[in-house]
Parts: sequence; C-alpha cells; structure tokens
Amino acid sequence: MLSNPSVVLHDVTFAWPDGTVALDHVSGSFGRGRTGLTGLNGAGKSTLLRLVAGLLTPTSGRVTLSGTADYLPQRITLDASPHEIPSLRSGISRGPGGRATVADLLGISPVVRAVRAIESGDVDPAHFDVVGDDWDIEERAVALLSATGLPTGLDRSVVTLSGGETMLTAITGVRLRQSNGSAAVALLDEPTNNLDGGARERLYELVRGWRGALVVVSHDLALLELMDDTAELRAGSLTTFGGPYSEYRAWLEVQQEAAAQTLRAAEQTLRREKRQRIEAEERIAHSERKGRKDAANSKYVKAVINNRRNSAEKSAGSRRGMLDDKVDAARAAVDQAERAVRDDDRISVDLPDPGVPAGRRLAVLRGADGRELVIQGPERIALTGPNGSGKTTLLEHLLNPTASLSAGYLRAETDVDRQIPSTQRGGAGGEVLTGRVAYLPQRVDVLPEDVAVLEAVRAGAPHVPPGELRNRLARFLVRGAAVDRPVATLSGGERFRVALASLLLADPPAELLMLDEPTNNLDIASTDQLVDALSAYRGALLVVSHDKTFLDRLDLDAEIRLDAEGNLTEVRR
Repeated sequence: MLSNPSVVLHDVTFAWPDGTVALDHVSGSFGRGRTGLTGLNGAGKSTLLRLVAGLLTPTSGRVTLSGTADYLPQRITLDASPHEIPSLRSGISRGPGGRATVADLLGISPVVRAVRAIESGDVDPAHFDVVGDDWDIEERAVALLSATGLPTGLDRSVVTLSGGETMLTAITGVRLRQSNGSAAVALLDEPTNNLDGGARERLYELVRGWRGALVVVSHDLALLELMDDTAELRAGSLTTFGGPYSEYRAWLEVQQEAAAQTLRAAEQTLRREKRQRIEAEERIAHSERKGRKDAANSKYVKAVINNRRNSAEKSAGSRRGMLDDKVDAARAAVDQAERAVRDDDRISVDLPDPGVPAGRRLAVLRGADGRELVIQGPERIALTGPNGSGKTTLLEHLLNPTASLSAGYLRAETDVDRQIPSTQRGGAGGEVLTGRVAYLPQRVDVLPEDVAVLEAVRAGAPHVPPGELRNRLARFLVRGAAVDRPVATLSGGERFRVALASLLLADPPAELLMLDEPTNNLDIASTDQLVDALSAYRGALLVVSHDKTFLDRLDLDAEIRLDAEGNLTEVRR
C-alpha cells in the first residue's frame, strides 16, 4: 500500500445486475502523481475507474479518495447525458442553436455564463455563487488551450473540431478543473484511442506537464512511459509499481524468473516425495510379506508374532501418514508456485509461404497529384497520416467496392479486372495487382456469429484437413473446446486471434495482407501476439496505424504518408 495514496480500494467487489462479477475482492491504491493502469482486456479497468469516480457503487468493500474524482470515458458523446459524460456532471449546456461549444466540452460553461452575466450588470447572487473564485476562468482556459495547440474560441461549436481536437479539449477541461481544485483525482480511460500521431504528441505533452493525481487506463506504451507509477489489474489483484511501464516489465520479468525457479524446485520436491512414498510402501509391503512367511513357518511364538504384527501395523500407518502429509505439502507448494507464474502465451506459428518474388508488383497507390507508389515483393509498409485524410477509404478502394469486406475476405482472381481508377474520386486511390489479398478492418466483429471457430477458419482454407487446422489454431492460442465453440461465445482476445488466423492460415496464402488500425482496443499481451504472428508472415504487409511503438516493432521497409489533400509521400527506412 502506498504511504500517501490519493485513492484506496478496500476489498472491492462489483457484480453486474445479471450476477456477472467484474471485480472480485480487489485491494490496492493509486498515488498522488501519474499512474498508468494496465491489464488484459476484460480485466475490469474501465469498471474500476467508474467505481473510483462514484458512477458505480461496489457490491461490497469501499473506495476512499482524497477529494473528488473527474472521469473522462473512452468515447465523448456530445449529446449524452451527464451520466454518460461524467466529467461534465453539472450537465451539458448548449451554445447558439443548441450545439455544444468548446466551453461545454471543457465543463466550464456555467461559470463562463455567470461571469459574463455579472460583467453585463446582472448582480443576481446566484451568479456569484456559481463563479466562486473562478473569475479568471476564461483567461486560464484560453491559455491552456493555446499551450496545447487547440482552438481557443470558447463559443466555437464542437462540431467544427476534429476528433483528436475534441478529445484533447475534453482532457484539457479535466486538467483545468483539477488545477482550480474542483477535482483531486483525474481519471482518463484510453485517451489515445483513435488519435493520430500529431494529436498523440500533444497529449503526451499535456501529460508531461500534469500536476496532481492522474490515473490513465491505456495500452499505449509511449504514454505509459510518461507515468510515475504503473498499476496492473490482473486476476482480482491490483499491483502498483513505482516507475514507468518499461521498468515495471523489467521488474516483472525478474519476478517471473524467480517464480519459475520456485515452481521447478517445488515440482522437483513433489517428485522426490512421491518417489520416497512409493519406496516406503515397497519396504512396508516387504516387511508384511516377511511377517506372513515367519508366521507360516512357526518361527516365533504366536504371541510374539501378534505383538510384532501390531507394532508393525502401527509403525506402517504412522509412516504412511507422515509421507502422505509430505506429498500433500509438496503438492500444495506446487499449486501455490503455479499461481505465481503467468501463462501469457506467445503466438509461435510457422505460416504457409505465399512465395512472393522480390520483384512482383502487388499494388499501386496513387496520390491525388497523380504520383504512384508501388508495393512489390514481401515489403512491409506502414500507411500513416492525420485522422480524416482517407487512409481507411484508400484501403477499401484497393479492394472491390461491391464486395462484402470483412475479416478473412480473400479476393478472387476475377476481381482484379474490376478496379476503379483514382480519377473517379477526389483523393488517393490505386489498385491491387494480385487476387490473393486479405483485409482486416478496424472492426473484427464481422466473423459469422453462429458458426464454429473451426468452420469460420476453414472457409478460407477448405482443402486443409480439420486436424491440421486444429493444430495451427492451437499455435494462435485457440485450443481445445474453443475450436468448436460458436464465434459469438468468444472473448475479445479470442475473437481477434481467430480473425487473424482466418487471414494468415488461408490456403492458398495471401500475397498481400492489409490491416487497418489493428491495435485499437488491443491489450498489451494481444499486441505482442499480433507482432509475433506478423513476424512469421512472409508476404507483403500494408498496415494503417497511429501507434508508432507498434510500427517500430514490425521491421518496416517504408512508410507512406497520406496528407489531408490526398498526396502520398514515401519514406524508406
């Protein structure tokens, strides 16, 4: 437990109305600096933040804070109720025409209106109560927005902001309210989701200068490196470490190596105790056989034989009990050691080789200015650019626009002749020059829900024997009964791995694999698994992502940047 925490969780359990337990007896604390909260998808991180914010009530246990909490959810819905945007608890007011303004998004509209009313001569005491000590709220808000590189007009309609500007403005509002003392703890849930590179850099700068208690749920490794502390929610346990995520991972690796050594020693002890138990049983059996033989030969007086038999039986019973206790203790030690060793498996798969020659042209990308860039051979290319520049549109344009695009969709050879030239649209375009291309869109919930996992994957590899597909799926960590379950019953991580397997296990294998923001909403372990799988893929790769750390791990050959005007620029690595 931290010595001076801002948030303390006391044996917190939370269950949903249907009885599903989201958090089970969680205890721990967050410090007064910046804390990165990590954990697997479904571990309950967002639920934990909402409990701290007071939007949910623990089923049992309690949460204590040094003040109040200000919470910003993953998605900002401008027409939402105050419950849906907890950071604006006083309600969302509207500017001219009923549209939300920048002041609304900052959560300072009531104070701004009250100050302006007083300055206009309205001396209603209610206005003074609303203002309190925040007479300079407009000046401070404009200064903070300007420092973050955001539009500073407080009356500006939010619909004129980009998605990145909207999220950054909302985060700026959290910081503003914390700086004036109206909130002691700031809670941000996945703030970099869907932010482009420029917006992420501005968020990082905001966090670097943050003062006060901040808890951020994130899988963004660059953001987690800016934290003072790292917390992990796992299997009902909250672990807090003093340092950024990379230091926590290094510490955890040392701990896991020690836990693995403890497990190996415990297993060795258990084997020894079992062996000694067997050997002792053999000695007892030998002694009993000898006693029966002596009795049969009348070697001793019957009374002596009975005394020895009784004594031997007591001794054997005592010895068996002692040895059983040792075996049980050794088994318990193994069980305890196993719980300390993590089972976060890595994907290790030998994928079919698509056999792409180095000089084979697979796709042509055209900028709005007519410049062409060619993807050829097994190149690994990142497509980057600001939000709204048309990266997803460009990927979909490379495919047949009349086809049903989904995870695992493979174009037929006859589709190659049905390309739409980029001149028919205003921005970038292009064409695919191979019929063997696979596409994973941002949403991977497009697999048939009522079909078993094995059948969903066999759709792209109909000639591969089911037994072989089962073996290959196991290497994607989809094992046992999960292979026969309907897709609808899979967890988020399982669903993602099945969608990825449906692409990479296709027969014949795709020569070009296109991925659109594949790490969005993936936890760190799943991102590691994605990198492992893509490392084994030997075809061409075209991936859209704002996650620079993820792209750096893919051993890229080049980056193609798409600007807002639809022009393409290639940067070789």
